[in-house]
Amino acid sequence: MSSDAETGGSGTAEADGLDRETKADRIRELLATEGDAVAANTRGFNEGRYESTGRLDDYEALKAEARAIKEDAIERLPDLIDEVRETVETNGGTVYLADDAADANRYISEVAAERGAERAVKSKSMTSEEIEVNDALAADGVEVVETDLGEWVLQLADEEPSHIVAPAIHKSREGIAELFAERFDPDDPPETAEELTMFARERLGELIEGADLGMTGANFIAADSGTMLLVTSEGNARKTVTATDTHVAVAGVEKLVPTVEDFSPFVELIGRSGTGQDVTSYISTLTPPVDSPVPDFDDDETPLAADSADDREFHLVLIDNGRLAMRDDETLKETLYCIRCSACSNACGNFQSVGGHAFGGETYSGGIATGWEAGIEGLDTAAEFNDLCTGCSRCVPACPVGIDIPWINTAVRDRINRGEADASQLDWAFEELVPDEEPGGLDLATRLIGNYATLAEWGHKTAPVANRLANAGPLRALAERVAGIDRRRDLPAFASESLVEWFEARGGPAVSAAEAIREAVVYPDTATNYVDVDRGKATVRALEALGVHVRVPDLPGSGRPPLSQGMIATAEAATEDLYAGLAPHLDAGRDVVVIEPSDLATFRREYERFLPEDSYDRLADASYDAMEYAFGLLENGADPAALRAPSEGTGPVASGKRIAYHPHCQARTVGVGEYATATFERLGYDVRVSDTECCGMAGSFGYKTDYYELSVDVGEPLREQFGDTDRTVVAPGTSCTEQLDALLDAAPRHPIEVIAPRK
Repeated sequence: MSSDAETGGSGTAEADGLDRETKADRIRELLATEGDAVAANTRGFNEGRYESTGRLDDYEALKAEARAIKEDAIERLPDLIDEVRETVETNGGTVYLADDAADANRYISEVAAERGAERAVKSKSMTSEEIEVNDALAADGVEVVETDLGEWVLQLADEEPSHIVAPAIHKSREGIAELFAERFDPDDPPETAEELTMFARERLGELIEGADLGMTGANFIAADSGTMLLVTSEGNARKTVTATDTHVAVAGVEKLVPTVEDFSPFVELIGRSGTGQDVTSYISTLTPPVDSPVPDFDDDETPLAADSADDREFHLVLIDNGRLAMRDDETLKETLYCIRCSACSNACGNFQSVGGHAFGGETYSGGIATGWEAGIEGLDTAAEFNDLCTGCSRCVPACPVGIDIPWINTAVRDRINRGEADASQLDWAFEELVPDEEPGGLDLATRLIGNYATLAEWGHKTAPVANRLANAGPLRALAERVAGIDRRRDLPAFASESLVEWFEARGGPAVSAAEAIREAVVYPDTATNYVDVDRGKATVRALEALGVHVRVPDLPGSGRPPLSQGMIATAEAATEDLYAGLAPHLDAGRDVVVIEPSDLATFRREYERFLPEDSYDRLADASYDAMEYAFGLLENGADPAALRAPSEGTGPVASGKRIAYHPHCQARTVGVGEYATATFERLGYDVRVSDTECCGMAGSFGYKTDYYELSVDVGEPLREQFGDTDRTVVAPGTSCTEQLDALLDAAPRHPIEVIAPRK
């Protein structure tokens, strides 16, 4: 599933530009040819996940149990491999531990040759895709037939899967009908979904009857008994096992769990997470080698071949192919917890638009693909699509085993940056003007965005000259060519007076500490302090109206921009600097109120990796989203009359009491997105909430020329939902407001600006 983009880290502007252009062209092509089908299916799966998991009383407990099982299994993996080998061989089967794809294919080819196999039938298996066993068997003259409908369609079309669970998700019904008509020229071409399915079933049935070898994957394998759990939508795994006398199961070593009892939470979670099904159509537990006779398809009188059970063979081929090295890699280790459900793909805005043919590597697709491809194929393959993960984090609550997929993508991005870095003539400028912790030769666009806090401070100090220059045609053209910043995007205008300067000029706190019900620090994040100062002022006014003693100290950036670019060392240094600035306020018992949701998410998520445990806990526990904090004050007795109630269509809130609210993606992940809705409703506003996972702007992502069209496409559902509304549109994130402004041609407001008392 490799993209057509060229790889490599030449360090030259020409090579980087060509790479960006190639990738952008590929994305545009996929948006036009596959985007609609992928979007309809993935969004449907994602909606189904919400509905299905919502019916579970113990969803979070099941997820915690599933993760604990995987953590334990990966920790004990070498012992489980030894145990399953002994168990299967005691049962009469054979276990082969393959070092890599070539080793696995050699063994499987030998089994096929020994059995005289001319045709092999396969049920769906991503691991067999990974090792490309079809090609290896075909080279030895063995015909391989995929029995999964989607996989068979792609086999006929000579295409690669675009989704882990639904491989042909990018193909329409009409396209499949045309394919069948072209390949088989039937007298009565099938057209409806039912007709297409029946046609495929008949054709596949004939092929299965003549098969000599059956191959399956395995969703899970119990080491203590050798029992496999197979989860399919069509029952094809059962057919491949029972219709042939030789069964080869191919599975990564990470599929091992200690006992059959450990299957339980995964049975509940895998279908719900992947396709929104409460129970997947076929759930099979199989302890091979089975002792049932093989069907004799040529003998109607005696349908089961006599004595065939005695000749059955079972081979379990366990694949390493980099997995044991991943187990020893603290970054990639968590990838091995993956149960291949595709929930991360279905919840991802970018994947919903382009699918796995862009957002994927040689085998795996979606957010988790970076971990798999980096571990199995290497950084070059992961680098082809890694930057399609924007860190929006919506995959994290979707993952049934709680893998921190954005962190894996960030850490791999850091490795890619360092592997591709090649000292350039401009390095001296960055070392002197925007010093960071990165190696020389880092990609210019990456370094510019990663040092946004410094650039914003410069822009503020030189505004309005900086604003005029930044939007001048020649400079925009240069920025597009050199740094890939798309000229179709409006750049943020820097404020002449920062939030910190405004607060000092107005005389500091308006509510004395002696009279206050709480004391709080309003964190002057980079965007609020230097660009969108009005939302900072509104936050101060709202909190003071509710009786809070407010301070706005001069503090450094959170490290979010460098983190988004994979500049981990720079982000860690920023974390330490900011914590040092906040520590005296935490010591004094002050709350930390955060206006920009991505910064709050950084405090509550990524800072756990950078700070000592006590320091992290102290900051995370004391930090609040601005609307979360306002809601908490109201819940604890603050007077709602102090805030601005709905108007009847006058004043700054032109549409009165009606609100269209888009929660920030990372705010939803850390569980604070709903506080704005709750606060609005408490004050009497009528709120319509968007159901879009991510707006598509995603910080710097939407500014990049490579991804402009993709960013706009991801945001299209917001245009469909809010485009003709007369409601006041609100969104808390800087990137969200920029995207909504571009999509709706209307400047959204931060929620706190709606409820804050007027100036």
